[in-house]
Amino acid sequence: MTTLILIAGGLMSAITNGLFSLIGIHIEKFYFQYVGIFGLTAAPIVGTYLVQTNPQLVGRVSPVIAKLFSPLVLVMLVIYLLAIVYSGKSPYTDRDFLLMFNALLIGVMAIIFFSIAETAKNITNSTEIWVLFLLSVVTIVLNGIALSAILFRISEWGITPNRAAVLGGNVLILIHLILVTLKLYRVLSKKSDINGVGKTIAFYLPVYCAWTIIVTFIFPFIFGYK
Repeated sequence: MTTLILIAGGLMSAITNGLFSLIGIHIEKFYFQYVGIFGLTAAPIVGTYLVQTNPQLVGRVSPVIAKLFSPLVLVMLVIYLLAIVYSGKSPYTDRDFLLMFNALLIGVMAIIFFSIAETAKNITNSTEIWVLFLLSVVTIVLNGIALSAILFRISEWGITPNRAAVLGGNVLILIHLILVTLKLYRVLSKKSDINGVGKTIAFYLPVYCAWTIIVTFIFPFIFGYK
């Protein structure tokens, strides 16, 4: 459990530092001194606590990791959005920024989905649902930025197989996030239960499979194997 927490924390730290570097803000030294060092020392304590107090969680590692990191990711994303505005740097012409952004979107969606899988058994915990709702809203904003960046690149340099694939994937992710956010809002307003969110997530997964098949087998013909 401690090893998995450290791996997840390392990935989050790498993405966080990479994103801030892309907008010209270098936080590596500050991050390690005031965030990383506390995370390293807390990981074995948190891992031991989880295993001792909830032995059954060992068989459900992914949801546990997601629940631990969802509030941390939410704070990081809010700070990052403010940093984008403060830096004044345009992300639209930086290809690395777009790649990092899409990796972040996939990671955040995984956190939301795995958290829902665990929260479905604990409907009374409204704090976790609020965190997931706010995380979904912030992720929709991030998806909008990534989507606008892709459209900008297409308008400037034309359509390519990679840009078309990423554009379609971002549109599908945006639709899925909106559906999940609406369901979470209904849960918070007591108009639905958390199981409806899980069903929305599961129902949409075949759409990603269909898009993957289209990109893999249809795109080569559309773009002449370029």
